[in-house]
Amino acid sequence: MADWLAALDRRAQLRAKAGLTRRLHPRPAGDQVTDLAGNDYLGLATHPEVTAAATAALSAYGLGATGSRLVRGSTDAHQALEDELAQWLGTDRALVFSSGYLANLGALRALVQPRTLLVSDAHNHASLIDGARISGAETVVTPHVDVDAVAAALAAAPGRPAVVVTESIFSVDGDLAPLARLHAVARRHGALLLVDDAHALGVTGPAGAGAVAAAGLAGEPDVLVTATLSKALGGAGGVVAGPVEFVRHLVETGRTFIFDTALPPAVAAGVHAALRLARVDDDRRGELSDRVRLAVVRLRAAGLTVSAPDAAVISVTAPGPEAASAWAVDCRDRGVAVGCFRPPSTPDSRSRLRLTVSAGVPRADFERALEVIVECAPQSRAEVRP
Repeated sequence: MADWLAALDRRAQLRAKAGLTRRLHPRPAGDQVTDLAGNDYLGLATHPEVTAAATAALSAYGLGATGSRLVRGSTDAHQALEDELAQWLGTDRALVFSSGYLANLGALRALVQPRTLLVSDAHNHASLIDGARISGAETVVTPHVDVDAVAAALAAAPGRPAVVVTESIFSVDGDLAPLARLHAVARRHGALLLVDDAHALGVTGPAGAGAVAAAGLAGEPDVLVTATLSKALGGAGGVVAGPVEFVRHLVETGRTFIFDTALPPAVAAGVHAALRLARVDDDRRGELSDRVRLAVVRLRAAGLTVSAPDAAVISVTAPGPEAASAWAVDCRDRGVAVGCFRPPSTPDSRSRLRLTVSAGVPRADFERALEVIVECAPQSRAEVRP
């Protein structure tokens, strides 16, 4: 009976040898670490209006939703959030899930019918990859942001229903997918376009409505949008938005919607308050963009290899998983939290620090954090640029 435990222990030893051990690091309330690892891009998670709305809903509804959305889990708070999300995103309807992960699983499964082909970008998030696998559909993985490869995959499957699947802002390097070109190719071949707008919602686009809106695709009948509510909106949950017929199909058939306990009403109310703030706060978005530019300039000036971000995700290359992990630990020991991405979490087997910039961090703390990142990078981790 102990053999299976021994096998798991052996696997853990192999991961440790490869520098791939992962550990939890619980944080206390009100810790003083400068956060360049979380996804609270606009600093709304602790905004007084957001926490007040959540507190009021907590008193009104209690701790949890007490059931799935189709039983007792749908509340006025959920409905109000969905209505404003649909308006913001420019879609017919929006449907809130308990997580962005489940939203992607549900959306992909709902789009698949017999003979459906999924054409998926090589750098897509794990939730999109898992959604494709669970759907059972044939999936062609195309090179990163390669529109010609997408077109070739669709052309090789004439007459078949197809869905092009992509993130808008990719979660590892922060680069932007060519959404308008992808949509043109998809439409030419009669395919749908599914866009995970998680890292763009609240950060880019008109009134922060995301990259789909920025590309002029909001409300197009062959475009479906998914996103988390846990990044720029500072809460939790996920959303799928699109034509009313598709949302109805999800309500009636989507297993990750039907059989899951609903998002707590207090979270829905808090996210709704954050959404209202995000829609009108171009100053925060401007400050966020300014900080991204500053970070790229300073890190590159120090000889580090840095991505060219299109939103608030910045990737800094490390020579290997052990170096990336040690770098992140050194930064944390000096009061700066950074993300550490190593295989298999990276789509290209390249290790890096991932920095997520927030307008909610005091400016002086942010600039000091950049200095710490540079100081903690040994010479071997830096590439001197001409």
